[in-house]
Amino acid sequence: MQLSFRTQSVIIELITMLHILLFVYAATSKLLDFDTFQVQLGQSPLLSAFAGWVAFGVPFLELFIVILLIYHKWRLIGFYAAFSLMVLFSTYIVVILNFSSFVPCSCGGILENMSWKQHLLFNVMFVVLAFIGIYLITTLQPKQSSKKMNLLWIVTSTLFVGSVALVILLFVTSEEIIHHRNPFIRRFIPHQINKKYQQDLEFNSYYLAGTGMGNIYLGNYTNPSQITVLDSTLKNRMQYTIQINTIDLPFRSIQVKVVPPYFYVLDGTIPCIFRGTISNWKATLVPFRKIHFSTATIMSNGALAIRTRDVRKRENTLALITLGNRFKTKLAPELLQKQIDGVFDTDGSLHYSSSLQKLVYVYYYRNQFIITDHQLKLSYRGQTIDTNSRAKIKIAYLPKEGIKQFSAPPFTVNASSSVFKNLLFVHSNVEGKFESQKLWSQASVIDVYDIVENSYQFSFYVYHLNHQKMRNFIVTDSYLYALIDDQIVAYSLGNLFKNKSRNSQ
Repeated sequence: MQLSFRTQSVIIELITMLHILLFVYAATSKLLDFDTFQVQLGQSPLLSAFAGWVAFGVPFLELFIVILLIYHKWRLIGFYAAFSLMVLFSTYIVVILNFSSFVPCSCGGILENMSWKQHLLFNVMFVVLAFIGIYLITTLQPKQSSKKMNLLWIVTSTLFVGSVALVILLFVTSEEIIHHRNPFIRRFIPHQINKKYQQDLEFNSYYLAGTGMGNIYLGNYTNPSQITVLDSTLKNRMQYTIQINTIDLPFRSIQVKVVPPYFYVLDGTIPCIFRGTISNWKATLVPFRKIHFSTATIMSNGALAIRTRDVRKRENTLALITLGNRFKTKLAPELLQKQIDGVFDTDGSLHYSSSLQKLVYVYYYRNQFIITDHQLKLSYRGQTIDTNSRAKIKIAYLPKEGIKQFSAPPFTVNASSSVFKNLLFVHSNVEGKFESQKLWSQASVIDVYDIVENSYQFSFYVYHLNHQKMRNFIVTDSYLYALIDDQIVAYSLGNLFKNKSRNSQ
């Protein structure tokens, strides 16, 4: 049925007004709450790497389309632009729902209370309306011809395909930049961890000694012979006293490491290593070449990876200690790279992934970590997503005491870390782009990396308790356990973590 000229004109005006209202409202809401809009784009799986210019460009593009739609002379071009933009928005949602590793929080404004599928239907409706507007304006032109109608189909098809292709290109490019060439834009996953259990430890002198067999093991700095065992739900709590076969050593820095069925009592200042089983919590002194160490981690074969001091260079170095009847020590002086003094600037935390048989060393004061095999052979040097590639520390030498110490508080980049299978979890102290300062005052940020792919994956928040920050944490297959002041808290991990974690290749 052929519509009358007046009816077609009324429909065009109605469609025009709907688009003008949509774009004016959308652009205005974005500009009035620009910071929030920019943060939302920064969390987008498609637009994270381009959030800066997209945040400025989209609202002004929407207003420009409004201007085109207002003037009859430019209205057809305005409808083509509206059609293309709404196809872009619709394709964006399709990719988010079907191909993204996670679905971010929805945008605000007019679509604030809609689900992503409702967003899609809303956008498709305006795509159809824009096409109807293009069609009606073309049919109303005085010199309408089949050639112009053919041009209509060619232009709309080209715009449709081009818009879809642009979104796909942005998605692929953004994923590459965020995962491998990140310009320090974090990708926060929504609703993936929740506080599940909490236990009052009464004192803040506890530290995480290990996990295994469904339990969490806590050491105590003020009472080194005490070990506390909690089940995975933190409901059942047992305390044991560690017994060692000699007590006439000048202990100064005892630390307990638990790797069931064994536990280890270490003091690298003496140095000494005791080993026993958790069945009776009795440990005996293990003979080994006397080499002092400042940190250590237990490997699955019973060997220890340590950080010690190169006596000749007076710098930190990583080493292996093999226990047993044929104990031996292997130094790897080339792994830790000196920037300032070779001691303070190379300080960091040492971890072992038993499933990958990989050692991970995370620097405290720079955006770097080291991955090696179980023989300390370098696999690669990785980077955390912040831009602090050089340690920001000041060292003073006190000749009278013969010691070096910090002359100013150091700038800590990676406060603490943990490794579970192929995932490296880093508690970062550095704020990224498009992040809320209010949230930074309320929570700690943990960045997650895949050490097999050498890529950044995502980030999440661990909120403070009673205004106290997280001191340390450890990750298991189901929970992240955090020590916050005198509390231990278990956070359940979402399916995304389980999908990302894997065993050795």
